[in-house]
Order: sequence, then C-alpha cells, then structure tokens
Amino acid sequence: MTDKLSYRDAGVDIDAQDEALREVRRIVKKTYTPGVMSDIGSFGGLFRGSFPEMQAPILVSSADGVGTKLAVAKAMKVHDTVGYDLVCHCVNDILVQGARPLFFLDYFASGKLNPGVMTDVVKGMANGCRENDFALIGGETAEMPGMYSEDEYDVAGFIVGVVDEKHLITGKNVRQGDLVIALPSVGLHTNGYSLARKVLIDKCGHDYQTIVPEIGGKVGEVLLAPHVSYLKPLLPLVQESLIHGMAHITGGGLTDNVPRVLPADCDVQIRLGSWPVLPIFRYIFEKGGIEVEEMLRVFNMGVGMVLIVAPEAVEPVTKRLLSYGQKYFFIGNVVAGSGKVVYDHPPAGFASWIR
Repeated sequence: MTDKLSYRDAGVDIDAQDEALREVRRIVKKTYTPGVMSDIGSFGGLFRGSFPEMQAPILVSSADGVGTKLAVAKAMKVHDTVGYDLVCHCVNDILVQGARPLFFLDYFASGKLNPGVMTDVVKGMANGCRENDFALIGGETAEMPGMYSEDEYDVAGFIVGVVDEKHLITGKNVRQGDLVIALPSVGLHTNGYSLARKVLIDKCGHDYQTIVPEIGGKVGEVLLAPHVSYLKPLLPLVQESLIHGMAHITGGGLTDNVPRVLPADCDVQIRLGSWPVLPIFRYIFEKGGIEVEEMLRVFNMGVGMVLIVAPEAVEPVTKRLLSYGQKYFFIGNVVAGSGKVVYDHPPAGFASWIR
C-alpha cells in the first residue's frame, strides 16, 4: 500500500501560511486609506480612485526589489528594514514623474515560510506606507521548496500613484542653464550590495558584527541603513511646478540615472567635491581598489535624489526644502550636450575627491 502524502510532506505548510496571514491582515489594515474597498484575502485589491482636484489624472506604476541587501538582513536577523526600504524605493521611483502614491502590493517568496520573518517584512512595508500616507492593499505569499533554501526569501513591491497631467515631470522642460541640486542619501539605500559585500566580507574578512570605526559602526548596521523617501519635501514642489526634472539615484548611480531625464541636446555637468561622500563609500573604494568611474556607476555616492530646476526657481525650492529640514547641495548645471553626465575632476585628481 502506498503511503499517503500531503502538501506539508512536499515542503509547503498551508497552516503556517494561514497563521502568518492572520497577523499580516492585522498589520496591513493600519495602512488603509479611504479609497481602499477590499480586505486582505480577496483575489484582487480594490481601490476607488477619486481625484476631483485633478483635471487629467494619470496613473503611474512601478515595481522593484531590494536585491542582495536581503543577504545582510538575513545575516543580521533584522527583516523589517528591508520591507521599509522596498516601499521607499518604489515611492521615489514614481515621485520623479510627479506622482503621489495611492496603494502598494507585495510579493514574498521563501523556501520554507517563517511566519515571524514574513510578518517582520510586512511590518516594515506597513511602516513605509503609513509614513507616506498610502495603503498596502494586497500581495502574494509563495512557499517554494527546491527554488529557495529553507531560510532564504525574496521580496518585491508594486506601487501605483497618480499625477495631474499638468504636473507630470518627464524632463522635457530641462534646459541649458538649469541648476542641479542633490538631496543626500544615508547609505547604499538598495543598490550596490553585491560589490559592497565582496569588498567588506570577502576581501576585508569582516563579518556583519565587526565594528569598523572608519565607517561609523558595525558593518551590518551601516549596510542596513534605510532607504530614504523624499516624498514629503518634494511633492509640494511638484504641485507648484517648480521642478524641471528629477532622478532617483539607484543602480547605475549618477552616471546612468541622471541622463534618464535629460533632453537629447543637454548634458549635466557635475562638480565632484560639491557634496560629502559617506564614509562607507570611501572605505569600499580604498579597500576594494575600485575605479572611481565604477564607484559612480554602482553606488549613489551619498546622493539619493537629484533635482533639476530653473535659476528663478532656486529660491522657492530651497526655502521649501529648508522648511522640511531637508539638506541639499548644489552639484552642477545643465549645459549643451548629448544627454549624458560629465564630471568635473578636482584639481588634485579624480581619486582625490572620494578620499
């Protein structure tokens, strides 16, 4: 007689999923806004869009993950920060086109579902949604033994926002003479972790609990510094039509992200040395023997968001930023060109800037 098998025997525990989802439902409800019309567990999330203040509302969507920052979270046994990172990354991605977020969905996949880990990740996402005033309305949980090892998981996020067409930012208004303003990051945010781990863990021999004075603390804690959302200080500037272009500095760094909002006949000339480089980037550069050009394409180098504004808009923009306590740096200007970033090397040499 053949022994009977169950889904649990194959590595999938439906009861554990149900337990986790009960807690997730409680967490997620705290993010609901008036537009939410469904509950967790429905086949689809329902959201009633009503935008009487907008003449021509346009929906803006994006999807992303947090990459190998998850490996740091796993090693540190800290999982709520990556959920928060995911939300803030997605918020910034649609903000650069002028959109405010409406709702968020997530995808959580693991080899063996750990309810505690999953709920910590969702708590982080819920915190990010509440801070940015929008709802987490649904998602998907997948337990996939054989695809992931038992203690591995991956997470992705999907965001939908809205912008009135008259406030849509595409970069088409960027022109020669505009000024480039940088808003600082607090760390790697969600990009460059594969190279950072290669240098810090493999080459230097640190573990995530190692205290490295040059970077300001434990390796793992510095690497888990949260991704910043720039929504609150920047959305009012969007609604006042004070910004010609914005670039979220993620994978590709300044080198590849700023050109995404440039007209074909414009370059951005960036002055290296015009903003402070975070200690973690200096350390990775020096210990890794990495070329400066590579650093500028892999990491944000201390810049989380770039604004391109007309000279006449500088005063109202900076006043607004200061009113929110948002630091900023003037790092360059728009010149004639072919849609790329050009770096001004410091007199002492390219590498001297990063040191």
